[in-house]
Amino acid sequence: MLHLHRAERADGLVDALRALLADPLPDPFAPELVAVPTRGVERWVAQQLSNGLGATPGRRDGVCANVLFPSPRALLADAVAAGSGLAPGEDPWRPERTAWTLLEVVEASLGEPWLATLAERLAGGAEPRARRLTAVRHLAELFDRYALHRPEMVLAWSTGAGEGWQPELWRRLRARVAHADPAERIAGACARIAAEPALLDLPPRLSVFGLTRLPAARLDVLRALAATREVHLFLLHPSPALWERVAAHEHGTVTARHDDPTAALSRNRLLASWGRDVRELQLVLERAGQHTGHHHASPTPAPSLLAAIQAGVRDDAPPPGEPLPGLADARPLLDARDRSVRVHACHGRARQVEVLRDAVLHALADDPTLEPRDVIVMCPDIEAFAPLIHAAFGTGEQEPFLEVRLADRALRQTNPLLGVVARLLELAGERLTASQVLDLADRPPVRRRFGFDDDDLARAEEWVRESGVRWGLDAADRAPYKL
Repeated sequence: MLHLHRAERADGLVDALRALLADPLPDPFAPELVAVPTRGVERWVAQQLSNGLGATPGRRDGVCANVLFPSPRALLADAVAAGSGLAPGEDPWRPERTAWTLLEVVEASLGEPWLATLAERLAGGAEPRARRLTAVRHLAELFDRYALHRPEMVLAWSTGAGEGWQPELWRRLRARVAHADPAERIAGACARIAAEPALLDLPPRLSVFGLTRLPAARLDVLRALAATREVHLFLLHPSPALWERVAAHEHGTVTARHDDPTAALSRNRLLASWGRDVRELQLVLERAGQHTGHHHASPTPAPSLLAAIQAGVRDDAPPPGEPLPGLADARPLLDARDRSVRVHACHGRARQVEVLRDAVLHALADDPTLEPRDVIVMCPDIEAFAPLIHAAFGTGEQEPFLEVRLADRALRQTNPLLGVVARLLELAGERLTASQVLDLADRPPVRRRFGFDDDDLARAEEWVRESGVRWGLDAADRAPYKL
């Protein structure tokens, strides 16, 4: 059975998950499985579960144990692999593999009329061959996303439906690859998963928490799992009013985003902008068929500016706006002590992080019940802010000390060796400048490998300076000197 849980607030959603896990599985040694999209969500969910699971009444001394937190992508990919008998690493339809087959198809068909649109796009340029490979790799990734989000369209293409160069290109690619395409493979795997539950080493109950998007193909896999297991999908949806309005709307076939009639249903501008992903996820769920729905209402917070904004989003209500002549002002009066929403104007990113640290310290000082693990900070570009956060929050030498964890960073940033490899690949196609070479030599993995210390790097810099090699760009042609 597929159970859909939704709530307006994340704490209400995790409370529902905690209540579900409080009812133990029949096998005491069977792990609970909760799929979460990121490691940051995993840490927060585990902390929140530990507040109540096994806790003494009135205390927060519980424990979160024997709970596995795989990613939804890995969980469903493993299920498809077991159902199809093809391991993900052996998949010939991975974009990095189909790109080369697709390149052969494109090069063999560039002179044919049906591919004139793509041929015109690939023509010209100083390096048409490199341009062609880049475009074909992009097409391979597009085809992979089509099979994930629109499997019924790809299946129709394979049977001859569809006009234009993309369906024909797909059919020719499909003829060149011996194995079933992703859409065909998922359909067969889902049928086998539903018919043979023992095929997968999964507990009788599993949960998926915090998704904002769910492609149609992955929903099919969840429904196949739900045929013989309890599958709970926990969805954060900010507005019950919009949910009911979308549910009452006629759901036809999948349309283009700009033609979606439900896009105009929201009256609140914040909800219309920020709620697009969950609205489209609801459309996918509605078109998929029956499921058991559970709405977990959140308590009404104390009156404040933040509460008024949240209420407008929850009720899908437009802001009151300016009062009309002769009518009373519908806008609520704010308490002069209301600090629920604050705006800090700062000059530059470094100053923003410094003010952030002070704001967090003030919040912890003003509320004794607030703990550092209760604070989450979101930023638009984590890689740009990461070094500033490390500098501002310190490493234990500053007082008071705040321990911070940066989530969802790129692997090349958290693994220095991968960062060096990525930098080498970037430099492979460039004319190296002296500063680039010295910067590479100064990276910790390179220093460890060759035993460079500060004196060695200073001596190398002095040699470069004495050799007459310039550091920057030539003034005449603005091209970097090659070492």
